[in-house]
Amino acid sequence: MARLIAAAGPCTLQPRPERSPFEALARAIAHQQLNGTAAERILGRFTALYAPASFPAPAQLQATADSALRASGFSHAKIRALRDLADKVLAGVVPPTPELCELADDAIVERLTQVRGIGRWTVEMLLISQLGRADVLPVDDFGVRNGFRLAYGLKGMPTPRALAGFGARWAPHRSCATWYLWRAVDLSRLDQLPRPGRAPRLALSEPRVARAKPPAARTRRPALSPGAAAQRPAAAPARRRPSPARSR
Repeated sequence: MARLIAAAGPCTLQPRPERSPFEALARAIAHQQLNGTAAERILGRFTALYAPASFPAPAQLQATADSALRASGFSHAKIRALRDLADKVLAGVVPPTPELCELADDAIVERLTQVRGIGRWTVEMLLISQLGRADVLPVDDFGVRNGFRLAYGLKGMPTPRALAGFGARWAPHRSCATWYLWRAVDLSRLDQLPRPGRAPRLALSEPRVARAKPPAARTRRPALSPGAAAQRPAAAPARRRPSPARSR
């Protein structure tokens, strides 16, 4: 990590608290499964529906017809997610920024992941870029895992669990470490990433859990009580067939 810090320079991670949680999460929904350019085009058409406002309020979005949102470029799934987000903001599940700042990181994750289409990774991005939380390590982020692989010279991608365990040593500055792991990917593309030192021993894939085969079903006779054998009727003796009469 020391070589990576020296190559990347001072951390320039700066939060953007001017955006409301509603706007930040709505933008995150727009960016899901799309490249940045396509998502920003959709957001441009979306915000144009509410000009001159720069971004709509939750009630304004709820009053907008699905056809208008579809014309902006949102899929049906994302429209449902946006409407659920607006509902959760109006109901107080997603609180305003001042109230959100009073909550611990895990409490924020628990609250915001109640919104349709919002997972832990999206909330962790909000914690870092929106609220400026200093100790967040999004171990499910592909860029973070790939940056760790490049910075430490691993042959494969570390598992989220292994990365979380190794990253505990960076607390309480794991957001800064996240920024440097992202820079490792950038430096690698520019062929400016320093040569890694000794690679740590980490799990590079999730362990396979062996499934035990169920034992073969065996038909067992029910156990008999001590007196049961005596009560069982004896088998009838075999009858002897008479021999055929001899012809005289």
